[in-house]
Amino acid sequence: MNISEQITVAEVVTENIKAAHIFKKHGIDFCCGGGITIEKACVKNNVDYSSLEKDLNAVDSNIPNALNYDNWDLSFLADHIVNVHHKYVEEAIPLLLQYAAKVANVHGHHYKEVIEINKLVIDVAKELAVHMKKEELILFPFIKQLVVAEKKKTNPNPPHFETVVNPIEMMEDEHENAGDIFKRIAELSNDYTPPEEACNTFKALYSKLEEFEQDLHHHIHLENNILFPKTIKLEKQLR
Repeated sequence: MNISEQITVAEVVTENIKAAHIFKKHGIDFCCGGGITIEKACVKNNVDYSSLEKDLNAVDSNIPNALNYDNWDLSFLADHIVNVHHKYVEEAIPLLLQYAAKVANVHGHHYKEVIEINKLVIDVAKELAVHMKKEELILFPFIKQLVVAEKKKTNPNPPHFETVVNPIEMMEDEHENAGDIFKRIAELSNDYTPPEEACNTFKALYSKLEEFEQDLHHHIHLENNILFPKTIKLEKQLR
């Protein structure tokens, strides 16, 4: 990869998804906050650029087609997001709600933070459920219409939301809110580190929350940094 201080975090991760774990290691947001330059990200997070650059240059640059999301057809990418990431959220949320409620009820008297974590899990569960349906029923079908229009060299039917920019901006705002919720959960849980004497459910909750956050970051990256910008560009081309 050609790394410089003036390219954005999102551009690096879009070129090579394997770079995501490097930014995470250094505490840099590559999904919701990936639109800033590496230089600004380093200043914002008090990260030494030379250390980050060294780690990024050591990342394997061989990207298999299965991970080269930037080259995928937009319809295929939208389906992938639904079939992999939306499905993961739908399967993980009931378990998280169960674990969070149990830990809050049993251990909340001693570990006050798990009471707030339980409330945050409930909030993000409700928000993501509505958010994903808006994508599946409104935004993604229109993206597929744009793809078909490009292939057939026709003009897409104008949507009721006038331009795809409007629902995309709404989705990005909701992504940021979900990301903020998990930043707070990470703070409350000491980066998902359970107490030494924690029971198995307590440990399972923190492990699942960390797994969920990692998937969410990947999920948001695919939308914010690849699917959405390319969709906006495509709509402009067709119009």
